[in-house]
Amino acid sequence: MAVQKFTHIVTEDEIGKQYFELLKQNFVFSSRFRSKIKREGLALVNGKHEKMYKKANLGDVISICLPSESSDFEPEEIPFEVVYEDADLLVINKPAGYVVHPTKGHPMHTMANGIMFYMRAHKKEFKIRFINRIDMDTTGLLIIGKNSYAQDEFTKNMKAGNVSKTYLAIVSGVIPENTGVIDLPIGRPDPDSVKRAIMETGAPSVTHYEVLERFDKHTLVKLLLETGRTHQIRVHMSHIGYPLLSDALYACAEPEIIKRQALHAVGLTFLHPVTHKSLELTCEPPCDFKEALEKLRK
Repeated sequence: MAVQKFTHIVTEDEIGKQYFELLKQNFVFSSRFRSKIKREGLALVNGKHEKMYKKANLGDVISICLPSESSDFEPEEIPFEVVYEDADLLVINKPAGYVVHPTKGHPMHTMANGIMFYMRAHKKEFKIRFINRIDMDTTGLLIIGKNSYAQDEFTKNMKAGNVSKTYLAIVSGVIPENTGVIDLPIGRPDPDSVKRAIMETGAPSVTHYEVLERFDKHTLVKLLLETGRTHQIRVHMSHIGYPLLSDALYACAEPEIIKRQALHAVGLTFLHPVTHKSLELTCEPPCDFKEALEKLRK
């Protein structure tokens, strides 16, 4: 059974062109995905498999069918909010305390296990394809592609800078300026450590920040990422002297205020990879983040 189908009917000015050329011309697939279509025989002409180098005739119907796929993670009930869902995408509000994907250190109790449980409970089936990653103790918008096309297109849009990602963070220290830009490369100095750092040989990384509220010893900021490096916000804010509140890796824990780094992925603006409609998604910060703000306001 195909979970997604794309169709094009050959027009007069396309007569004589190769099917593969028309595939490139009329479907917004990446070159890698077009190769996958050719290699796996996912393209049909008039309902039949046809050599892609052959020339098209008027009225030929070129169809691309993406076969259904599934994941085999162990289901585990993990509560989360579904922010958006359609045939191609699932966007959830990730809770704190869960890694996204199983690893040797976290074989269970991950968001992949929780999404598997959600699929079983709602009689859905798709392969879980995480488009973005969020640290274990960070909350907020997590994007899952339901098919390889949606994943490829969304990833391509992110690399092209066409996806806007905003975060809320509470940082230690009072930032005097209202806005700022941090443009510093981030690398991994020790391959055996998860910690990142500012390095001349690192990957280009740009973070914009805006002060929303100041407290006696802390600041609430909104952050916009131009790039999406691992620990980008945590490294950048720590480097300029305003580390995230309770970030035990890059500063120190302050469990009396909040028991994790105070970081929440609050907003996403993007063009849908299939419908090309503009979407703007937001999700509320969790209770511990709001409670931390109330403590700081007293």
